[in-house]
Amino acid sequence: MRSRPTPLSRRSVLRAGAFLGTAAATMPLAAACGPGYETAPDELAPLLARARADATAATALASAGGDGAELAEQVAAVRTAQADALQSEVDRLNRPKSSTAPDSGQAAGLDALKDRLEQARKEAADLVPTLPRHRAGLVGSVAAGCAALQQLSPGLGAGAAGDDVEPPQTGQLPPESVTAVQDALSAEHAAVWVYGLVTAFLPNDFRSGTDNGASAHRDRRDACERMLTAAGATPVPTEPAYLPPKPVTDAKSAMALVATAEADAAAAWRGVLERTDDTVLRTVALRALVGSATRGTSWRKEAGESPAAVALPGT
Repeated sequence: MRSRPTPLSRRSVLRAGAFLGTAAATMPLAAACGPGYETAPDELAPLLARARADATAATALASAGGDGAELAEQVAAVRTAQADALQSEVDRLNRPKSSTAPDSGQAAGLDALKDRLEQARKEAADLVPTLPRHRAGLVGSVAAGCAALQQLSPGLGAGAAGDDVEPPQTGQLPPESVTAVQDALSAEHAAVWVYGLVTAFLPNDFRSGTDNGASAHRDRRDACERMLTAAGATPVPTEPAYLPPKPVTDAKSAMALVATAEADAAAAWRGVLERTDDTVLRTVALRALVGSATRGTSWRKEAGESPAAVALPGT
């Protein structure tokens, strides 16, 4: 049987009204009358503007002809693709436009284009630790794509991958981050195996590249295992062997396989960026993504693949 509710007295009603009035008076103004949407300019707007300006500068340089025209054309294509990807994300949120003065999009030569790429790469990398997960993956790929472009020529700043991994201290990780690191570990196991396989098919001229690549992937593998162990997870073991997508029969097919292994690693590390908020883990993932993009470009270039530089590595 249900009991009859007790009638409210006039005093009870007045007390309730007084309480509600006090709560309304103490409610923060922003909560009471805020717009309900983001009013700050989009943090990706400067990256987008820089990508558009870089594409314009590279197109102008390519149109002028000369020794750097072909490189400039590749830079224009990659930076345009990056700008389009950033534009889609900026349009999705439709936040207020930035008041930053537009870049004129001029580049006097490859040296100027090199400086542009270095600035774009740094600007993107600096943003990665602070962004929401899906944006961290996109912007990390932009930074890696700029690094890939630089690897096309010493004139654009080609150099070592620079993805040495310091012993990370991450501690506990949420389940989705653990899964992402396990995926990255699987990719690293496969990359180490691939580098060992291709040495039998490549001339001695490539020994330095294979040694450095294998060493970098072993470092990342070990870093993944340390992070997983610290998180209380059991690292996935390596397989006895891995099945290449195409048979390896000569130097060219060996180079293509290494490029594929680097692309797979890049995809796995972008996946880490998209599934963690941990700053240390994001730093490791970004360095690994950039390193694989850099090495992958070198191997695709050696194998004669086109394009050698991928606009958004890991996508």
